Amino acid sequence: AEFDIRATPLEQFIELVDAVHERSAKIFIDIAINHTGWGASLHETHPEWLVRGNDGRIEVPGAWGVRWEDLTLLNYSKTDLWKYMTDVFLIWCRRGVDGFRCDAGYMVPVPAWQFIVSSVREQFPDTIFLLEGLGGKTSVTRDILNAGNFNWAYSELFQNYDRGQIENYLPGAIGISGEDGILVHFAETHDNNRLASRSKTYALMRTALSALSSPEGSFGFANGAEWLAVEKIDVHGASSLNWGAKDNQVEHLKRLSDILKTHPAFSDKTALSLIGQGSGNHMVLLRHHLPTGKKLLIVVNLDDSNKTTASWNAQKAGLCGTAYFDLITSDRIKIESSGKINSCLLDPGQVFCLATDERDSDLVKVEAGSNFIPPERVTWQKMRAKALEVFRLYNGYNDIGELDVDKTAEFLSENPLEFCRSLNPFTKETLVIAWRWPKDLKREVMIPPDHLLLVVADKPFLSRVINRDLVLSQEEGLPRRDGSFFALFSPLKTPSEHLRLTIRLTVYAPGQTKHAEASLLFLSEPENVRVKRSFTRTELLNKPIVFLDTNGRGAMLHVPVSWCDLNSKYDALLAANIHNEYPVDRLVTLTRCRAWIVFQGFSQDICLDCLDSFELDRKDGGRWHYRVPTGQGEHIFFDIKLRLVTGENAIRLIFKRLSDGNKDRCLSDDKEIKLILRPDIEYRNFHDTTKAFQGPEHSWPKAVSIKTDGFIFAPEGGKGLSVNLSKGRFVSEPEWQYMVHRPLEAERGLDPDSDLFSPGYFDIFLKGDEETVLYACVGDKKENKPDISHTKQSSSLKMELKFEDALAHALDHYITERGAYKSIIAGYPWFLDWGRDSLIFTRGMIAAGKLKEAKLVIKHFARFEKDGTIPNMMIGCDAGNRDTSDAPLWLFLACCDLIRAEGKDAFLDRKTAGRSIRTILVSIATSLISGTPNGIHMDNDSGLIFSPAHFTWMDTNYPAGTPREGYPVEIQALWHKALSFLSEIDSPDPAVKWCALAAKVQKSICALFTTREGYLADCLYARPGVPARRAEPDDALRPNQLLAITLGAVTDYDLCRNILYACEELLVPGAIRSLADRPISRPLEIKHTNTVLNNPFNPYQGTYAGDEDTMRKPAYHNGTAWTWLFPSFCEAWVEVYGAESKDTALSLLSSAVELISYGCTGHIPEILDGDYPHKARGCDAQAWGASEALRVWIKLNKQG
Repeated sequence: AEFDIRATPLEQFIELVDAVHERSAKIFIDIAINHTGWGASLHETHPEWLVRGNDGRIEVPGAWGVRWEDLTLLNYSKTDLWKYMTDVFLIWCRRGVDGFRCDAGYMVPVPAWQFIVSSVREQFPDTIFLLEGLGGKTSVTRDILNAGNFNWAYSELFQNYDRGQIENYLPGAIGISGEDGILVHFAETHDNNRLASRSKTYALMRTALSALSSPEGSFGFANGAEWLAVEKIDVHGASSLNWGAKDNQVEHLKRLSDILKTHPAFSDKTALSLIGQGSGNHMVLLRHHLPTGKKLLIVVNLDDSNKTTASWNAQKAGLCGTAYFDLITSDRIKIESSGKINSCLLDPGQVFCLATDERDSDLVKVEAGSNFIPPERVTWQKMRAKALEVFRLYNGYNDIGELDVDKTAEFLSENPLEFCRSLNPFTKETLVIAWRWPKDLKREVMIPPDHLLLVVADKPFLSRVINRDLVLSQEEGLPRRDGSFFALFSPLKTPSEHLRLTIRLTVYAPGQTKHAEASLLFLSEPENVRVKRSFTRTELLNKPIVFLDTNGRGAMLHVPVSWCDLNSKYDALLAANIHNEYPVDRLVTLTRCRAWIVFQGFSQDICLDCLDSFELDRKDGGRWHYRVPTGQGEHIFFDIKLRLVTGENAIRLIFKRLSDGNKDRCLSDDKEIKLILRPDIEYRNFHDTTKAFQGPEHSWPKAVSIKTDGFIFAPEGGKGLSVNLSKGRFVSEPEWQYMVHRPLEAERGLDPDSDLFSPGYFDIFLKGDEETVLYACVGDKKENKPDISHTKQSSSLKMELKFEDALAHALDHYITERGAYKSIIAGYPWFLDWGRDSLIFTRGMIAAGKLKEAKLVIKHFARFEKDGTIPNMMIGCDAGNRDTSDAPLWLFLACCDLIRAEGKDAFLDRKTAGRSIRTILVSIATSLISGTPNGIHMDNDSGLIFSPAHFTWMDTNYPAGTPREGYPVEIQALWHKALSFLSEIDSPDPAVKWCALAAKVQKSICALFTTREGYLADCLYARPGVPARRAEPDDALRPNQLLAITLGAVTDYDLCRNILYACEELLVPGAIRSLADRPISRPLEIKHTNTVLNNPFNPYQGTYAGDEDTMRKPAYHNGTAWTWLFPSFCEAWVEVYGAESKDTALSLLSSAVELISYGCTGHIPEILDGDYPHKARGCDAQAWGASEALRVWIKLNKQG
């Protein structure tokens, strides 16, 4: 034997399957289901499945008086055997097998077949079961075809030789094929002598007889028949197949195959009748296709040695006249006629396939090359079936009435999406989600409830939707009129919670078949979505999470739930905001607190190894539940509770030993354990790292003042960090830990190593149901009173929260004091307050009813308005950074939402810094028209706003990732909304001007931004001073255009629909890609130190990691998925398709639930990788991500 060392046997089999499927053919395997071999493992694992005689002997199978002594018979009275055999069939189905020849299948009881066939077809409904029933009773064959639900069975035509035998057998076989299941005519089988061993003439004749008399073209032959092999097949040997013999019937078989595939008389609804007359060893079969009226006469000389005259009743056949054409040879055939009887002389073994219509020769011409081309009628039958399936989805099982099925199928083939939309009687939606090969291999596609899945590719394919190993649905690609292929999956049952499944594809190209799979997220009904607040150990091992708490004044605690792990330099138990009035860079002081439980010399550190669960509670903060071993097989239950004290730069950390509860193997309450706590501290800006050798190694130990209950650490004088324990003692024992690695910093291309200092440790003895409180603060120390809320189990704890409630809870963490005003922390752990982010966030506050706080945020930023600009970001009290073209426009949106919520515009007359909000808004618009000092101005011709480079939310610079210099689309949408709002709130005369300008802007957007593809350009690129009409539109597909819908700048239904369809390919669960993964014609070149970092004509980058300047910045707005803009897609969906479509939009929006539950639990991250698995990146708690999700969720739930 020769072995291919490049592939395993299974891999080679898959290659065979691919090669067969690539040629549009099917592959069957032979399974001998009623018996097994003596070497089978079943003899060891399931001896009870063997048939034994009364004497205990294992019985062997047999047929025709022959016993197969090398085999053992299986006992199908054992139903466990049915399940085992079902798994065998399923294994091969998963490997691509299309059908099974079930050897000696008649020996298996019908109930077993019913179970096996139905179980297989539950996953693989198109699987063919072919019964080898030779040697069994005809009644058993009929039962298995009928009740057992087999497709086909062997006919026994090959064992009927002369005219009498055939005319006796064939009518019954035709009847079974019409009533029970197709009987397949095999020219020869492995159990019989080779046809060619008698003569070539005989082989050709019997082959043609079997093919041309077959019901619906069901014909087969044993391998080697095509090469006229003469050696009988020996299944235990290696009989010659005569492969490649020059004298063969390959072309003969090809011609027969073409006739069977293409002529209507070999399709369904064809009547077969024997009409031979007179004597002689011949057969005349009439094939009459009833729908078309097409008829063929099959005339066969069954004698391969002698000539004979074949006769038939022409009048009965309905084929009068003598002009006949043989479809096998394309020759005219001379027919004699005598009254009603026609006849022709046949040479030995001669076979004719006679038609009276010469045009039938054109029907059977097939130019297939080396590939098998499926019959067009089969392909069209599949298209019709799919069209009716979709029709049934919307109309139920009813009479289709006058529905033109062919026209319906034609519509489906031309445009599957519009076909589905046309059938949807409920909404204007298509209720179809598209999955595109190959680009969506890198994207997790979401499927809302009751939606079909449309898979499209440029080549033939097979696709499966799988839940682990369970195939839920399988579809092959159907050809579209444009040459592409598509598959439509019917909706699956809506899961009770979001369900992650797999789509597995095999895409066929000559010699290049590809296998791939991708993730699908099937969404539940939105009202079922819940955000987790409690996590088991298993969940925490699989999906590590971070706990965040804030104090309302800019401070935070940000720690991994795996206690004492440090993933980032921003991780800290206490990162203080040391300014009393406004947010500044946080000061990392208490980084972590290591802990040990000691009992009788046995020490166990508190770590992930003994963590049972973690809970998050709005009142109590975070709770860790531990099961800590204490030696000798015993353990204690131990809790840690942690929260940041509201309004203070302080944390309260409670360590409690729980009561034993009389549980087995639990250390009794009266036995004391020692708790040791060692705080690790720093004193640095949260963006920096600690390097002991740079001075702290010598100066920090001197900055520690020891107290009996703790210490004070003040390396820069003043109050510093104070840490004390309510019980126990503090022991001074300075210790450094060097080069503590932070993997997230390494991932970001930053310095990942920082040093930690510990001045000593606390110890305390605890019995059951006793606790101690560690209090740490920066600055003025508050009175350390016991916290009653932590001493008892909080009744407010909920294991899960509704989606809206979880988002509302998250909002409170971002609202911070700014003197007499409020501001918004853009994100944790590293952002402070930004103008754009704060004003977008304010819209969510308003939706949540936080009107008082929202007004203070609006007034805070409005007071800084000058010449049409407001701060882009605040650095302490410095408002000098005004490089933003959108922040002033978001101020209009926040004010608009506020007065809509209050139902009056009195707030606009409130003053801030000496001016009313109304006056400030007018000032902004007026300045934008005339031009701001930093280069923002209106183009008088179009009314559009010119934005300098890097002035939008896509502001990456150094290197310039998305400069967008010119006329960005969302700026125009915001401008249009601002003008429309001014037309409502300004005095009458100016209002008319604002209204006219708004109309002008709207017209310009539609005229200048609409692309050939039907969506909106992201930006009209132009240098300063260049009017919009001379600007260069790009064709980059970005999500900013969604704001043109949600803000009312674009209202044309078809255009809005095109925008939504285009932006669908940007969606990932909980976020939306900032750029589509597709080529662009206007290049976007990103250069750093004269090096081009990207492909300018396909700038998409799906992973946000690595060095900031060369890797992260180029990806930040060029493929990275953003959470804040994702809800706008859902909002736009309902704007376009109406309130009746809100369930779809809400389901899509609820896909963010996993982002909220995991990662920084309770919060939405800033960004995700554009590529699957869409890992959360950037700030793990982002303000506008949560606020926009909440705003849109509330808005949509009010619809309808």
